[in-house]
Amino acid sequence: MHTRRIGAVEVSAIGLGGMPMSIEGRPDEARSLATIHAALDAGVTLIDTADAYHRDADEVGHNETLIARALASHERGADVLVATKGGHLRPGDGSWTLDGSPRHLRQACEESLRRLGVEAIGLYQFHRPDPRVPYAESVGAVRDLLDEGKIRMAGISNANPEQIKLANDILDGRLVSVQNQFSPAFRSSEPELRLCDDLGIAFLPWSPLGGISHAGELGSAYAPFARIAEAHGVSPQRVCLAWMLAKSPVVVPIPGASRPETIRDSAAAPDLVLTPEEIAELDQA
Repeated sequence: MHTRRIGAVEVSAIGLGGMPMSIEGRPDEARSLATIHAALDAGVTLIDTADAYHRDADEVGHNETLIARALASHERGADVLVATKGGHLRPGDGSWTLDGSPRHLRQACEESLRRLGVEAIGLYQFHRPDPRVPYAESVGAVRDLLDEGKIRMAGISNANPEQIKLANDILDGRLVSVQNQFSPAFRSSEPELRLCDDLGIAFLPWSPLGGISHAGELGSAYAPFARIAEAHGVSPQRVCLAWMLAKSPVVVPIPGASRPETIRDSAAAPDLVLTPEEIAELDQA
């Protein structure tokens, strides 16, 4: 597995997004555990989760608990950087709500520590800006957790360029990652990606495959990816991830998966070398 860096930590160039294993339409636990173990066997050393990755109101942290169980039962579990998030809530009716208050973030971090069974969270990310709370206060709470040793590294998610700069200032230059939506069908985070490249901050695309499953139909945005995939004898999804990796050395995609075969295919993306002409075509797709 090729590697990249988040802060001072070397991680696999492709991570695993845990959300599909815990929200609506999730698989049974046995398949989820098999998926996480398949990721580890393929060399994945970054797993992204959140306390809000659950379905029912009474199971907050479902995905964190699942990941902790999977890592504890695999010989390579100790080598994984677990990145979790706080600031989102799921009341159990399918909706997503926000609480970016410092009080909530501190409590959420403490509960994530307990569920993950660690003394310090490897990477803790402020999940999404809360319009009711000044952004500086939310990020300030993450800074305090970092200063206290509750978390080893700090990141933000769903942020614009101004928020990235502000967060990095509040964290005294210690912002290590930005996690934004980015895919062939959703490219509005290009400015954030470029800023992260300039600052040397890891950019973690969430939903990098645009929600298209390996078995699903490909939308129009993926047509060039399908054509290039056929030429290489690989899946369009693998081409998509290879294209993202070619955009900048700070990019570490975290495709969600709920099947072992899906994450195995994604984990092979760093081995696919696209030509400059292919990259240029995909940039314009």
